[in-house]
Amino acid sequence: MENTAKYKTSLLLLLLGLIVCFVANISLGSVTIPFKGTLNAIFGGELANDSWRYIVWNYRIPKACTAILVGCGLALSGLLMQTLFKNPLAGPFVLGISSGASLGAALLIMGTTLFSSVFAIGLVNDVSLAIAASLGSFLVLLVVVVVSYRIKDTMALLIIGLMFGSITAAIVSVLSYFTDAEKLQQYIYWSFGSVGNLSWSQLLLLLTIIVLGVVLSILSIKSLNALLLGENYARSLGINMKRSRYKIIIATGLLAGGITAFAGPIAFIGLAVPHLTRQIFNTTDHRVLVPAVLVYGAILMLICDTIAQLPSSANVLPINAITSIVGAPVVIWLLVRKKKMIF
Repeated sequence: MENTAKYKTSLLLLLLGLIVCFVANISLGSVTIPFKGTLNAIFGGELANDSWRYIVWNYRIPKACTAILVGCGLALSGLLMQTLFKNPLAGPFVLGISSGASLGAALLIMGTTLFSSVFAIGLVNDVSLAIAASLGSFLVLLVVVVVSYRIKDTMALLIIGLMFGSITAAIVSVLSYFTDAEKLQQYIYWSFGSVGNLSWSQLLLLLTIIVLGVVLSILSIKSLNALLLGENYARSLGINMKRSRYKIIIATGLLAGGITAFAGPIAFIGLAVPHLTRQIFNTTDHRVLVPAVLVYGAILMLICDTIAQLPSSANVLPINAITSIVGAPVVIWLLVRKKKMIF
């Protein structure tokens, strides 16, 4: 009972921290807007500059909401993979789903050089990139689900996922070799990741995908807790392992594939946040870990995005670089302080 109250208090504090990070994120940017002006823009108050409301509602709030969804989805999918494979180095992209999304984007961007008669250059835009990346991730997810039906060994599935990632990376390398500099630069820019390119309609679609992934994850909590003690123990509890594995894989595919399609491949969050959460909460119970990683992932992603956008500057740093630069030292410090890894 005492631990339950402590966990609830910690989650409440995390939610308060999330609100603070959200407000800080939308208050800072290339255009300087006073904090009071930001609040007035949100709640419909009077503004010294009418353009501030447009900036806040059409750029900053969608970007902050995208960062929250990306952080939540990647953190949760990382937790699912680490538990399924019982491997602390597993992340949301180990099944090759993100690589499939990258291949879809690469074929659209760089395929115009090799297959100009099939692809039209004018088709390359944010919407078509999201569609191409979604198709790529869906096809890889479909193959992984079919393979998981035939293979009972979870570690073999992990290796197959890594092989899919290697194959798609090799194809992207071949495309990069033959494409022209402009297309290559466009693909590299996409691969940096970004949370600032989504419209409200795209954001709603991403939200729907993330919610589906989260619901599947919540339905799998009992299976996830049992998996920590081994598949034989899980079966002794009456858990259908094949069905549970499908749910976990599909949830991860929705989360990681959807995020990569809309925001590009964003590293580190999915790998690090589950470890941060376990170290701070000192538990392996997924009834605590699932909501905690959702909030932690959102907070860390908001912080990284705030740093990446270089307040009062028109420059925006690659979000991929910031997530690693900010997050890696935190994980190292926690592991050194705790002297052991909870898993």
